[in-house]
Amino acid sequence: MIWVWVAVIAIAIVVEVFSAQLLSIWFAVGGIAALAASFFTDNIAIQIFLFFAVSIVSLAIIYPLAKKVLKTDYVKTNADRYIGKLAVVTEEISNIDAKGQVKVDNQIWSARSQNGETISEGTKVNVLRIEGVKLIVSADENI
Repeated sequence: MIWVWVAVIAIAIVVEVFSAQLLSIWFAVGGIAALAASFFTDNIAIQIFLFFAVSIVSLAIIYPLAKKVLKTDYVKTNADRYIGKLAVVTEEISNIDAKGQVKVDNQIWSARSQNGETISEGTKVNVLRIEGVKLIVSADENI
């Protein structure tokens, strides 16, 4: 059974190297525990139990810590500068018809309304966020 656990460890490490997603490293840790157990007992049930138990425990404990350490920060783009600005509707915004454009800082953007309302041409709107290549806007009566 020693070679089975060595193979499990090797396969888990190879999968992890090629995926780089913290996908199978937990099985390598469980395989190491089962390999260690195989030196002390020939009972396959104990080895399999240790494999799964250690894999699950290492996943539950280490994954949240690894996720914090490997967390990538949000990278701002130059398009973020439009968020919070005023824009003017240059083509009526209709989410139902999937149409609408606004002009903000002399740039024309496709736009959709935040709450699904139709916004007529010439209306001033607030840019709330960017979803893909569209600005999400809201008409504000106080503008």
